[in-house]
Amino acid sequence: MAEKHGALSINSDNIFPIIKKWLYSDHDIFYRELISNGCDAITKLKKLDMMGEYELPEGYKPRVDVIVDPDAKTIRFIDNGVGMTADEVEEYINQIAFSGATDFIEKYKDKANDDQIIGHFGLGFYSAFMVSDTVEVNALSYAGGPAVHWSCNEAGEYEISEGDRETRGTEVIMHIAEDEKEYLEASRLRTVLDRYCSFMPVPIYFDDGVEHEHEHAEGEACNCEGGHDDKPINDTVPLWAKKPSEITPEQYIEFYHKLFLDANDPLFWVHINADYPLNFKGILFFPKLNSEYQNLEGQVKLYYNQVFVADNIKEVIPEYLLMLRGAIDCPELPLNVSRSYLQDNAYVRKVSAHIVKKVADKLCSMAGSEREKYEKVYPDIRIFVEYACLRDRKFFDRVKDSLLIRLTEGAPLTFAEYLEKAKEKHEGKIYYASDTALQAQYISMFRSGGIDVAVYDLALDTQFMASVEQYRGDVKFIRVDAGIDDALKAEKTEGDGKLADDDPMTVLFRKVSGNEKMAVKTEQLKNAEIPALLTVSEESRRFEDMMKMYAAPGENVPEFPVDYTLTLNPASHAYARLGELMNAADKDEAKTEAYASYIYRLALLAQKKLSASELEAFLADSYRLLGMI
Repeated sequence: MAEKHGALSINSDNIFPIIKKWLYSDHDIFYRELISNGCDAITKLKKLDMMGEYELPEGYKPRVDVIVDPDAKTIRFIDNGVGMTADEVEEYINQIAFSGATDFIEKYKDKANDDQIIGHFGLGFYSAFMVSDTVEVNALSYAGGPAVHWSCNEAGEYEISEGDRETRGTEVIMHIAEDEKEYLEASRLRTVLDRYCSFMPVPIYFDDGVEHEHEHAEGEACNCEGGHDDKPINDTVPLWAKKPSEITPEQYIEFYHKLFLDANDPLFWVHINADYPLNFKGILFFPKLNSEYQNLEGQVKLYYNQVFVADNIKEVIPEYLLMLRGAIDCPELPLNVSRSYLQDNAYVRKVSAHIVKKVADKLCSMAGSEREKYEKVYPDIRIFVEYACLRDRKFFDRVKDSLLIRLTEGAPLTFAEYLEKAKEKHEGKIYYASDTALQAQYISMFRSGGIDVAVYDLALDTQFMASVEQYRGDVKFIRVDAGIDDALKAEKTEGDGKLADDDPMTVLFRKVSGNEKMAVKTEQLKNAEIPALLTVSEESRRFEDMMKMYAAPGENVPEFPVDYTLTLNPASHAYARLGELMNAADKDEAKTEAYASYIYRLALLAQKKLSASELEAFLADSYRLLGMI
């Protein structure tokens, strides 16, 4: 072959500076691209064998070798795949952006469909120039010699001549630029390989240059100057590529730990194996959470024919599912030049919808057939489920029968179970507590009345409950301190109800509370030990909660007029004693006010956490009463 010189066939004289700076945002990506090319070359060779156009040597073992030589400042990528002729080097490498993989697929698309070609973009090879000042290619085609050698510098000036490679396949040699020597660090490169290449379909061997003896399959030399471990760094058949029936729970857990290095085992998982027309596979894990906010740290890895593409691609994985962890392999995704972003199209939307369906189906299946296990894991997944319901009405519709209501006592109930039990006493109403310690008195009253009290104590719950009310239309959430339910009242007596603004009781309690707009009423309660209850309307409290939720950190939330009602219990001894003090002939105003103030502070203490000034007033009332005994 006569030696040939020339300039690459490109559209811009500035293409190489652009490649160096802009082709990929992450320069580590050249590892993925060049190894993918090697895998593609091997896939092509196997397809040619299947079609009878080539016969693989006996004992053929496909492999890609990656060899780092810090002294020579080179990284070499060697495959024993289809190789290239001089004409193919001219066509596929010198003409930037012409994809050999695409050309091969077009030529043989009707002859074999078992294996997939990873590569889609001719520019992938040129990622080598992001960190190199010179790149060489040594290749020998499966069709025979002569071998070809190609070399190109960072200015785009190339040489092509007859090479000396004796074994079929391709070797790419990157001469690392002086200012990119960090890419010669074996530990860093091993980390990059683990990230991008852990599940590529061809065995990958990594050589860090340490001298040790080794042999190659079918006697092929890889021209290693050092040595390499004969154990591949990747798993060519990842768990998602297997049938669920073939996988043990221990294998799922081991796979999870390998992917995410989480000390905790996953709670459970969803194995997705979608056939035509979607054709994608994956495993999604529900991680064990240690706090309310930890689930924001989920990670769903996206693969393309077993090649890592990116984390958490919102077009494929709905944002509310990104709280989960797992891997999705979509070999038909439309990718752009960097393989890092997806184009929004009908296929992507169908994939996303199928993933949502499979997750919802898993929750419903566990709630129906594994109720005991489901009840144990539900506290860990509740915030995920609630958030998903908030973001997607269709998701709520799918999982509504699997939503569980945690109770202050007893096993959790589904919405249907809770509402069925509530038919006689409080149909369509779900009573709940947001702080079981603070609202203990109210909870005790409801429990003694035979009413189950739900627990909704997360920041997200206010929005979730509002959404459920809107979605269902047949349920209303009411906090236990929002009003006095009929089930808590004794038989109604004359005089019960709201007191007039000029009623002495109203005047007295507004004075000692400092709240001139507080409503005051009387209701006979079943529990005669309680002198008074302070309640806040559900609507008023929710609005206040929402304002606090959306306030910026450190921002002072403006005062909102909270709708307080003080309910006095005429059945209590304290109420009767207050009446005596108010109607005494020698009425002691100070003692009467101290007594009323103490009753009010007790009601306030049972309703919420006292502020500093409220606690100070409560203690002052207590000291005053002690002095009057």
